[in-house]
Amino acid sequence: MTDTYVLLLRGINVNPTTRVAMGDLRSIVTGLGYSDVSTILQSGNILVSSAAGPDVPKIEAAIASGTGVRSKVIALPLATFRTLVEDNPLLGVSDDLSKMVITFLPAPIEVAKIERPSDAELEPERLVITPNAVYQFCPLGILKSQLSPSWWRQFGGVVTARNVRTANRILAATE
Repeated sequence: MTDTYVLLLRGINVNPTTRVAMGDLRSIVTGLGYSDVSTILQSGNILVSSAAGPDVPKIEAAIASGTGVRSKVIALPLATFRTLVEDNPLLGVSDDLSKMVITFLPAPIEVAKIERPSDAELEPERLVITPNAVYQFCPLGILKSQLSPSWWRQFGGVVTARNVRTANRILAATE
């Protein structure tokens, strides 16, 4: 039985040195033996079908070899991705889904071990940390987030974020 997976590539098409054509990504991933490969938008979102599940190190190596761009990949079963998007605890905060961000974690974490800034330090931003994702509302935009790049290191690996509008587009592509 095959399952659908969402591959979230970190850092694709965010600057001129990380430009990758989505057709090239589809060809690379298809060449690895995955079926039903499709890309969504231009920011490194790939849907694949696989009976065994994605081999993330192999995918990362093939992308680097085929494009010259090194990108870390977080692979999630579609059902898990859907749950993380639909269970967003901040959905009622604003209807501007481009300023609501879900950061997907490489593995579940113990929330109590995360050093969280106070609400006053984050103002006007909102933050909810769960075992599998971090949810933010960034009314000033993600580039003006109060969370520094070093803050994210405590999650024990590469993380990658998508705004809720993009996450919804990924889900819509599966219907």
